[in-house]
Amino acid sequence: MLQINTEIKPFKATAFKPGYEDFITIDSNDLHGRWNIFFFYPADFTYVCPTELEDLADNYETFQKMGVDIYGVSTDSHFCHKAWFDSSEAIGKIQYPLISDNTFIISRNFEVLREEEGRAERGTFVVDPDGLIKVMEITCEGVGRDAEALLQKVKAAQYIRENPDEVCPAKWKEGEATLAPSLDLVGKI
Repeated sequence: MLQINTEIKPFKATAFKPGYEDFITIDSNDLHGRWNIFFFYPADFTYVCPTELEDLADNYETFQKMGVDIYGVSTDSHFCHKAWFDSSEAIGKIQYPLISDNTFIISRNFEVLREEEGRAERGTFVVDPDGLIKVMEITCEGVGRDAEALLQKVKAAQYIRENPDEVCPAKWKEGEATLAPSLDLVGKI
């Protein structure tokens, strides 16, 4: 189950993306070179999911300025994603693609599929420009996620990519001091 620093497995899927005249294809081979967030959720037309996706939509511009693309992923069809977008004020704010994983390939690749239900767990994966998973978080169905907390994790992951000899301590915020791991720090923090 530990996937940190592993490369994402290949996939190709159909997605709904607002503003396009037709459905689009998302191919994992085309994602290299940018930061990506795969945001798995159990199902369209539910309770917690729209609050999370709306929160991401409210912060989408900030993610984009950081060079991060977002992909909402559920096992619902791309047609269902479009219908949800058209009928929900919260989902109507979304500008990022909603991928249909109705073949379960992507959910299996990221190891978040509930096989007995055909739904994904609430899983968040931050993938670096090389296609390596740098952050992962799995929560139970009733626990929603926070886009601002995710922003902080992405900033930290981007910082340590650019500064590999440093680490970001707990509650680190952009511009604050980091740590340079060394024997001198052991027992002094």
